[in-house]
Amino acid sequence: MPTPRRRVLVSAPHALRVIDRYRTELEAAGCEIVVAHVRERLEEAELLPLVGNVDGIICGDDRITSRVLDAAPRLRVISKWGTGIDSIDCEAATRRGVAVCNTRNAFSEPVADTVMGYLLLFARQLDRINSDMHAGRWCRYDLVALGECTLGVIGAGNCGTAVIRRAAGFGMRILANDPRPIEPSLVAETGLVQTSLDELLAESDFVTLHTELNRGSVHLLDSRRLAQMRPTAYLVNTSRGPVIDEIALAAALEAGQIAGAALDVFADEPLPSTSPLRQLTNVYLAPHTANRSPAAAERVHANTIRNLLQFLEPDHD
Repeated sequence: MPTPRRRVLVSAPHALRVIDRYRTELEAAGCEIVVAHVRERLEEAELLPLVGNVDGIICGDDRITSRVLDAAPRLRVISKWGTGIDSIDCEAATRRGVAVCNTRNAFSEPVADTVMGYLLLFARQLDRINSDMHAGRWCRYDLVALGECTLGVIGAGNCGTAVIRRAAGFGMRILANDPRPIEPSLVAETGLVQTSLDELLAESDFVTLHTELNRGSVHLLDSRRLAQMRPTAYLVNTSRGPVIDEIALAAALEAGQIAGAALDVFADEPLPSTSPLRQLTNVYLAPHTANRSPAAAERVHANTIRNLLQFLEPDHD
């Protein structure tokens, strides 16, 4: 009797763009591909009618809740395209024996490059100067070198470490906050100081967020925390949108409570047209593209397929 085919729901936008390249490999492994129609992510209500007879999911930031898992009795593996798995109820998945896989340290290098790009834009005012010149204005501003500044890094995991190493190359003073002890070798290499969040916010010229999204990090930077920052300081977020209270941030930016911000991620994506952040001139906005890198994406494509097939093999029955 032929082995029944495994049904695999593909809902990760980045995977969907290249799924035809992997179709032969997946079909040879006995998989039937089910393609979801998705722009950014699928919400719980959108997933419920799709998962009833699937054995595996290649997901993006879909809201895979306990209700979704209860509706998927055949599900054996969730293979996340990328790193963050905060949109998956991992505890419920474990209870049901569903493996949750991701690609750790997938995009640390391009994300760190993006952060440093924003730091340079703020410090050297490159876009402002360029706009002035094209408009016929000859203006000279008071600028700073990064080596004269203090960088506060919230979250010293893979992305945070990549930023720390780059910042050390610019000669920056580095403060880091992480609930776990930071590797002594990184401290010795970069001269960073592990400190409290209060001290980091009060002393940093730039603050960059690289924390995971969990119960403790939702609105980690709220109005009270933002008030601890210097009025000349800049905030960069390439981690997860809900880590910042966006309404409080918009108010702080409008009032000049902090000098500016650069945001690659948002609580709701795409960023709603009604967001007050869109009206502010002292904030850079990007559509969750800090991780873009062809080489990194290729590694994630291959690892996502490998993770999926590993848990669909017969010896995992």
